[in-house]
Amino acid sequence: MATRHQARQAVVSLLYSHEMSGVSEEFLEEFLNERKIRNERREDVVRAFNEILAKKDAIDRKLKEYLKDGDIEKVGVVERNILRLGVYEMTLGEADTAVIINEAVELAKELTSDTSPRFINGVLGAIKASK
Repeated sequence: MATRHQARQAVVSLLYSHEMSGVSEEFLEEFLNERKIRNERREDVVRAFNEILAKKDAIDRKLKEYLKDGDIEKVGVVERNILRLGVYEMTLGEADTAVIINEAVELAKELTSDTSPRFINGVLGAIKASK
């Protein structure tokens, strides 16, 4: 069974793919099968992916409040989707905010440039501090 971290990686990858070229049901199934994401984790990934897409405008409005120039489109695609996942998880309240931020930073370390983890930490930390 996939770990929560692997599930988060999958969500970010799906969000990225959706932004680049869209995600068909066939692609989604093949992607999850290739990554061996099954059962409850599979449901978690699909639910998070769909809910983030459904709430994207609200999530982006929240993020814009904490970006220097308020322009979410200037943020790299991978970073933007890590931030979206972080904000989404923060609104669920199912995990400690520090854990959510740490996971987002770890994803940034794995998937982005050297400066991104600090940026991700700063934005999500500011959101946490405002609560």
